[in-house]
Amino acid sequence: MRISLTPRDGSFFQLFEKSAGILSQATQLLVETMENFDRLEANALRMERLEHEGDKVVHEISARLNQCFLTPLDREDIHRLASRLDDVLDLVEQTTERFVLFKVDQPTEHAKELARVIAKQAEQISLLVPRLPHPEKNDIARHLVEINRLENAGDKILREALGELFDGSREPMFVIRWNHLYEILERATDVCEDVANVIESILVKNR
Repeated sequence: MRISLTPRDGSFFQLFEKSAGILSQATQLLVETMENFDRLEANALRMERLEHEGDKVVHEISARLNQCFLTPLDREDIHRLASRLDDVLDLVEQTTERFVLFKVDQPTEHAKELARVIAKQAEQISLLVPRLPHPEKNDIARHLVEINRLENAGDKILREALGELFDGSREPMFVIRWNHLYEILERATDVCEDVANVIESILVKNR
């Protein structure tokens, strides 16, 4: 195995930007899928390919961690950020996978709202990630506040969705199916906030 002694290998930053870009594409595809549900199966395949691309980036980050003697950020922080970005992508891909598996006919309005929230969070993440190489210029507060606001909005949407879901007017299988799907979508909003928290921690630590 070749060990790189190059101080502060900047390729990690490029890989994080690539990962955030893939996530942004995936969340936009999720919104598109919700709005054009007749394309579900084709879009689920596209989503699966994006998830595989994301996995490749994570594997490359892990490989570079093993090869580099010096890294631009703490190894634990690099691993945490890569993992959290991958977790969001996995949840987004899991949503379209479950749509196909559960033979969902149409998404609910609440599901569409949650998808839009996740896409907006991913957009903010894609604006935060390029700040990583420049901790001294980390004007990040507005992005962090917006991601947090969106996560709170996701919580509110979930409460409304569950209240409607368990009002007694739905068939049991519909309730079981959508309770699971809502949990996946809301979990994605939570993990987007985790990504923002990791980035904030990295920037504060490296000022």
